[in-house]
Amino acid sequence: MGSDAGTTTGVGTRATATYDEHADWYNEFMSAGSAGEYIRRVHGALEDLLGAGEGACLDVCCGTGAHASVLGGLGWAPVGVDLSGGQLRHAVGRLPVVRADSTALPFADGSLPAAVCVLAHTDVPDYAAVLREIARVLRPGGRFVHLGVHPCYIGAFADWSDRPRIVVDERYADHSRSFDAWNPAGVRARVGAWHLPLADLLNATTAAGLRLVRTAEAGPGGIPDLFGFLAVKP
Repeated sequence: MGSDAGTTTGVGTRATATYDEHADWYNEFMSAGSAGEYIRRVHGALEDLLGAGEGACLDVCCGTGAHASVLGGLGWAPVGVDLSGGQLRHAVGRLPVVRADSTALPFADGSLPAAVCVLAHTDVPDYAAVLREIARVLRPGGRFVHLGVHPCYIGAFADWSDRPRIVVDERYADHSRSFDAWNPAGVRARVGAWHLPLADLLNATTAAGLRLVRTAEAGPGGIPDLFGFLAVKP
């Protein structure tokens, strides 16, 4: 929800930033009261998983920098990376940023003590490649927090029209990009989303060389709409 790690327009084509034309709308959306309760839950989960620390914390797919204050409040020095110049226009007032594809992070091997990726894994076609880059730039013992929409309950495959019952259909196994969304005025209807099933997400994390420490779920009414985890680089 809200960032570009580098979406591609086809095999062999350069990375493109899908959020550029929606950047102003998205910045307003993230600041609006309608998103407030949800973002408070996101930030609470981020604080709980990451914990206090010091030194640079890379905000991968930082978007408009909406999570920078949380990282700073924990003692970290946030640094953002995103492909969308439109998003970064809003982020520059919130944290230092660099425009880059997060499947090719412009940081040296083993140079960073922490990294996070918040509400962005469905914005990229190859999140496994992003995870490998994050593992590369983390120093030994470095922390990584993933926090995103719940892979089992949020997506084109999940029908929330009869809450609290949620119906999941066969599209759960479909990794392709979809613009289907319960909210036609929301983020997904504008920029689409790539789906990554839960097992693939966790397997890609361990395959990147990261060790899972803790997982977390959160959501209203007993149905989790957020899923996150803390991993470390051995």
